[in-house]
Amino acid sequence: MDFPLNLAIEVERNVLAALAEDIGGGDLTAQLMPAGHKSRGLVVSREDALLCGTAWFDACFHRLDVNARIDWHAADGQRIAAGQTLCEINADTRALLTAERTALNFLQMLSATATVTRTFVDAIAMTRAKIVDTRKTLPGLRLAQKYAVKTGGGHNHRLGLYDGILIKENHILAAGGIRPALAQARQLAHGVTFIQIEVETLAQLSEALECGARMILLDNMSLEQMREAVEINADQAELEASGGVNLERVCGIAATGVHRISIGSLTKDVRAIDLSLRHIER
Repeated sequence: MDFPLNLAIEVERNVLAALAEDIGGGDLTAQLMPAGHKSRGLVVSREDALLCGTAWFDACFHRLDVNARIDWHAADGQRIAAGQTLCEINADTRALLTAERTALNFLQMLSATATVTRTFVDAIAMTRAKIVDTRKTLPGLRLAQKYAVKTGGGHNHRLGLYDGILIKENHILAAGGIRPALAQARQLAHGVTFIQIEVETLAQLSEALECGARMILLDNMSLEQMREAVEINADQAELEASGGVNLERVCGIAATGVHRISIGSLTKDVRAIDLSLRHIER
């Protein structure tokens, strides 16, 4: 799925909310510094990673100091190393101190998502499988994290409930079975081409194929079941493996021949990349 994101609008929305949350009525501590004072800062990586989130980082400083200058030595999607200087900031001291934490939060979190995504992508590089994200994202930051997944070489699943239909177990039960669920989905699609149905058994897979399903999610199947599912499918539909995916299992899953592997931990189990902003007085 393509990523229909006006990045500038999304960055502005995220940054405004984050700064409002942190600053409230004003940064009391920053007022210890005299007004009009200028400072320089350097952002340094403390670990190897994949950089992501520079637009969010920049917007935090520019929102508080329109004249802030940020000179980057790396770009989104580039590998960075421990000890590497990522950028230099020249800005009003109060603005620099106030924006620092929010800016780093965006950069550390988005770099983390991009980095772990690239790790999974590299692990299955010799197979046809694609790494795909899910809706298990941090509230309010879905599009930002999905941007990070793409930066890391992954692919986006549907962006939300509005741009695709995923028929899960409870939907199937409520609709009265796989056949009526798929039939109703096609009637309601209104131009949406993303219609996927979840199956838990090989019998359900066969039924979904008989009903003309073109995207099927294999939920928590064993490797043996996945291999058999690929044989049964014979490339009639796009098969996606989901559930319990980690680095130990992902190569085995990809080797079964599935087309996609969705991983919720890309965006929900985020361990921030360790970055440091060092202030240098003028």
